[in-house]
Amino acid sequence: MKSSRSRSRSKNNRNRNNNNSGGNVINRVFDSSGPEGKVRGTPQQIIDKYNQLARDAQLSGDRVATENFQQHAEHYLRLLSEAQREIDARREEQERQNRERQADRDRQAERDRERNAHKQEAASEPSADPALAPQPDVVEADGESGLVETPESQPKPKLPRSRKPRNKPAAKADDASEPAQDGGTAPEAAE
Repeated sequence: MKSSRSRSRSKNNRNRNNNNSGGNVINRVFDSSGPEGKVRGTPQQIIDKYNQLARDAQLSGDRVATENFQQHAEHYLRLLSEAQREIDARREEQERQNRERQADRDRQAERDRERNAHKQEAASEPSADPALAPQPDVVEADGESGLVETPESQPKPKLPRSRKPRNKPAAKADDASEPAQDGGTAPEAAE
């Protein structure tokens, strides 16, 4: 059974190897272990730092250190130039595909223009095929449209409005509450 430590190392190595694509290298931050310790930065920053260290070593007269720093700088210069070549190749491929797509669109537009021109020529020339000839608008003078009438299309007859009967006041059986109109006395209420 493998330990978790070896598994994590293999995962890291796998990820590190997959991340070395062109565009990622240019802006990626590297940790370079050089003779003077670690140098951290993008490839261009590391190249500049190693070139500066090589100049310093040359001024101090240390030819071995100068060569060592130059080799480190050259390594990152190669990484950078390879990444730039990959980016340029991808860009050229993308431009080539774009040009092909545009050429296809141009050819299709030209075919469409030719088809439209042929249709217009055919429409302007009298031909034996009546389907290709321009069709006149039909206007009927007698008002009939030639459409089949359906019950939904016929106008609905207007029905006369029926009135609700008015509520007539019912004759009052008990007139005790009202005074008599003939000036007499009111009849007494029945017992």
